[in-house]
Amino acid sequence: MKKVFKMGCLSIIGLIVLGIIISIASGGGDDTASTNTKENDSKPAVTSKPTETSKTAATQPAKDETTEKTAEPAKTEPAKEETKVEDNVPAEYKSALNKAESYAEAMNMSKNAIYDQLTSASGEKFSAEAAKYAMDHLQFDWKANALKKAESYSDTMYMSKQGIYEQLTSASGEKFTPEEAKYAVDNLKADYNKNALEKAKNYQETMSMSPAAIKEQLTSASGEKFTPAEADYAIKNLNK
Repeated sequence: MKKVFKMGCLSIIGLIVLGIIISIASGGGDDTASTNTKENDSKPAVTSKPTETSKTAATQPAKDETTEKTAEPAKTEPAKEETKVEDNVPAEYKSALNKAESYAEAMNMSKNAIYDQLTSASGEKFSAEAAKYAMDHLQFDWKANALKKAESYSDTMYMSKQGIYEQLTSASGEKFTPEEAKYAVDNLKADYNKNALEKAKNYQETMSMSPAAIKEQLTSASGEKFTPAEADYAIKNLNK
């Protein structure tokens, strides 16, 4: 009887141990699965990494071709040969040209008179080469200047037509060409009778000259160069 009990007890104990082992084995598997499940739940889903191209596209704005073209500096054409030549002109030459333009515009001088003024030792003192460059490049209406000078002589000095012409062409006067001077006196609207009278009054008041002497001075070739008719008008109206 004792042996049978011992065998029975051993069998029962073995069964219990086996059951525990099975239980542990089953429970351990569940824990591992549970643990894996929890880890999977806690980790964010892994997505495929974007390629370098997609990163660049995502972070850098698309280039605007229109903007890029506009931003490029405008292409300029190379300077013309004429401009280069102008840049190489000496400063003295340019200054001479500026002076010449000033004399022509402000003082209505002739081409020859301006050249002489530019080169004169008592004038602008430019070199002959600089003055020549200035006159060669100065574009001006010299006939118009001659007419303006003629108007000035008539309005302020009451000169005769012949007297104005000779003053315009004189080498010691305005130095206009005969053609320019003729244009001036032919287009000058002047009252030469009035001019002769004003001259006669001036001779009478400042020099106390007689009418006969005044008339002779008015018509003299070395004097005022008025016509005899203009001088007669002046004497007849001298004391009126």
